[in-house]
Amino acid sequence: MEAFAGRSRVVIESVQPELDGGRFPIKRIVGEAVSVEVDCFCDGHDLVRGVLLFRHSSDAAWSESELTPLRNDRFQAEFVVHRIGLYAYTIQAWVDRFGSWNRDMQKRIASDLDIELHLCVGIDMVSEALQNASRDDRAWLEMQIDQMQGHRPIEERLRTACHATLADRMRSITPREFSSQYERELSVVVDRQRARFSTWYELFPRSCGNERVSDGPLVHGTFADVESQLPRIAKMGFDVLYLPPIHPIGLAFRKGKNNSTTATESDVGSPWGIGSADGGHLAIHPELGSIKAFQGLVKSANDHGIEMAMDLAYQCSPDHPWVKEHPSWFRRRPDGSIQYAENPPKKYQDIYPIDFESEDWQSLWRELANVVFYWIEQGIHVFRVDNPHTKAFLFWEWMIKEVKSKQPDILFLAEAFTRPKVMNRLAKIGFSQSYTYFTWRNTKQELTDYFTQLNQSELKEYFRPNVWPNTPDILPEYLQFHGRPGFVIRLVLAATLGANYGIYGPLFEQCVGEPVAFGKEEYLDSEKYQLHRWTIDGPHDISDTIAHVNRIRHNNRALQSDHSLAFHETDNPELICYGKHDRETGNRIIVVVNLDPRHAQSGWIELELDEFGIRDSDRYHLVDLFGGGNYCWQGRRNFVMLDPKISPAHVFLVRHHLRTEHDFDYFL
Repeated sequence: MEAFAGRSRVVIESVQPELDGGRFPIKRIVGEAVSVEVDCFCDGHDLVRGVLLFRHSSDAAWSESELTPLRNDRFQAEFVVHRIGLYAYTIQAWVDRFGSWNRDMQKRIASDLDIELHLCVGIDMVSEALQNASRDDRAWLEMQIDQMQGHRPIEERLRTACHATLADRMRSITPREFSSQYERELSVVVDRQRARFSTWYELFPRSCGNERVSDGPLVHGTFADVESQLPRIAKMGFDVLYLPPIHPIGLAFRKGKNNSTTATESDVGSPWGIGSADGGHLAIHPELGSIKAFQGLVKSANDHGIEMAMDLAYQCSPDHPWVKEHPSWFRRRPDGSIQYAENPPKKYQDIYPIDFESEDWQSLWRELANVVFYWIEQGIHVFRVDNPHTKAFLFWEWMIKEVKSKQPDILFLAEAFTRPKVMNRLAKIGFSQSYTYFTWRNTKQELTDYFTQLNQSELKEYFRPNVWPNTPDILPEYLQFHGRPGFVIRLVLAATLGANYGIYGPLFEQCVGEPVAFGKEEYLDSEKYQLHRWTIDGPHDISDTIAHVNRIRHNNRALQSDHSLAFHETDNPELICYGKHDRETGNRIIVVVNLDPRHAQSGWIELELDEFGIRDSDRYHLVDLFGGGNYCWQGRRNFVMLDPKISPAHVFLVRHHLRTEHDFDYFL
């Protein structure tokens, strides 16, 4: 038994945030605060004091922040994370003997009880503190003891004994005798700013070679063609450019156009069928260019303020070198053939999934991690991970920790449109960002419920949403039937509900919504299986609108984080209203969106003005950053009307209060 274990009286429990009993870390961004609440109490009526202990993994000593009482034995403290990497935090608490004595002494004085003996107890405590005091503190304490002695008037003695300065000095000097420490050290993974705020653009490099040619045979694009797109992408305000797999594509069972199982010689196949005689996950498709050309693309993107994100797809075509070199990494059927990927009734004959139950799993894990380290050496620090929910959780937990222990700035986006518990587990084990169900949330109630859950439940501690209205795999019904207004509505929602959002680029820009068949959420003539010729600046082009929305995001700190999101009431279910704010800058945004892409909708919205520091009687100035115009509102209830054919949304910047009639007339 530890020396003082039996004399530690303080109970520490119900620490928040704490994920699964400390099994997983919470997440923060550099500069953010970690606010911790905890229950601390002891037997009897003594006061309890405590501290929140915290340190970065590179620090030898703990720093601390004093616990502040909230209510009913609940305490709170916080610390700010200033470096990327891993932080630890825990709680230490102890009985505050002098604080308890001070409180009881003041009760005795108020009740006119005998105080002489109790005062002597306090003098003894101060005398004991001399043993641990510095020379300056010792001289000051001796003076206080003298002023508390019996040769002075009682009023003077009590004034000294109960003075706040003495209580404060005693708190800093008195040893934390018999302190209790929380049984666990909890952890925080701290990422760079891009984990919290990013704007993604996805394109297929092989389709970039046909932009300037309106007809004739399609040609395979190169990294140089992608580089020519960078000024346009940067002008639209995107800071992450994500490319599907750039590796060699297998020939065996190659898929044809529209996912046909019969391919012709001219069919280019799916980039996710990785591996051929030209190499596997460490190689580049020969028609895209060389590794030197790829490195040049990464550098050029950085020069444009864009970070390249690479697709990490752990799967193989039948022609992948690993199939011959490491046959035990794949699962075999009774007839000896390797099991291809299936999601009945869908079949992916061109893809062999990796067997994470392989007896050679340790070599497999090391090789998969080496893939990431190789591309980090080529300048990639952001990975979009394909279908991580079909690979072992323990592998991801190990691999992400392994990578971030050496390169803590690396970010991983989980492309896992699957069951909620699976998505949550992936976020807990280390993925920096996660795809969401936004793609299928269309109504006011669906959006409100879902984003409230993401930002107000425990999910906010570890699940960072990255919001996409479309992907190469998913063309939702909403975009199939509602044309340009529908695309603009989903753009505004994605870009303002989520601090991280992205689009599957050229097809979203041109409002392409033709499905492969009625009732299917897949694109006709999908780029997943064939080269494509985009129509840039076509009749339905919304690239200027996209650029406008992204400028609003970059110019307003309120839209660069998620947890301040709050929804406001509307009396029309086709109108949704919500706000975000940034406490540091005072930046406040109110968004109103017409969810009906066909008809104008109007109604009354009711703001929670307390969140904006506005009184019910105040007039206030709003600037519509999206549709344009100045508005003067007063009170909680105000009227809006939005026509999706003109402007389906207001993105209001709350400028300031209008205190006088002159101010009100000026803005009208």
